[in-house]
Amino acid sequence: MDVNQEAKTFAAIKAVSYIENGMKVGLGTGSTAKIAIDIIGQRVAEGLKIVGIPTSERSHRQALDLSIPLTTFEETPHLDVTIDGADQVQVQTLAIIKGLGGALVREKIVAFASSRYLIVIDDSKVVQKLGNKVPVPVEVVQFGWSATVAHLKKLTGDIKMRKAENADGFYVTDGGNYIADCFFSDIADPKSMESSIKNIVGVVDCGLFLGLDPIVIIGSASGARLL
Repeated sequence: MDVNQEAKTFAAIKAVSYIENGMKVGLGTGSTAKIAIDIIGQRVAEGLKIVGIPTSERSHRQALDLSIPLTTFEETPHLDVTIDGADQVQVQTLAIIKGLGGALVREKIVAFASSRYLIVIDDSKVVQKLGNKVPVPVEVVQFGWSATVAHLKKLTGDIKMRKAENADGFYVTDGGNYIADCFFSDIADPKSMESSIKNIVGVVDCGLFLGLDPIVIIGSASGARLL
């Protein structure tokens, strides 16, 4: 196991320790969340009684493979805890950028339905200012996407439409939308930026996750700590 994988595993183990019998659990998306779901699957096999709601089709398939019982928001409108990853976390405010895994809208729905929101990351994801080196993913409806992106370009001229992996054309989210990756040198006011992005017609949501009061668990080669 390489150092980065070890760090992610330490963070995932710490996060899963918050889960208790009878809980309703949001199952995140991404490399560290995947490790956490594997550990949850092991605990379920050992007798842990929970139900989960995945944040993506990818996590849904993984949960099914591990025989983790699943529910829906129609059956379970409120979750006790969600474990998810992040692409950047601002150290002072705990504002987050998510969505490089392509599941930002479902991730945000699950996050805001949770009493406790656990973010599992390694040290490289902790930053002083959001936006450096990592884009803000913006999910846009397919119809009129170029018009939507034209308005986004008024906020930043550096935008790349996400391409599909191993295929021609654009990446399509689980919700059937495109993703415009918007690059900023830094984001001085995340709340204002989120509002400006979401006010554009054709935008479904963006990868700025604010106001969630997360518990951020940082993994390193020596273990896990809380931010």
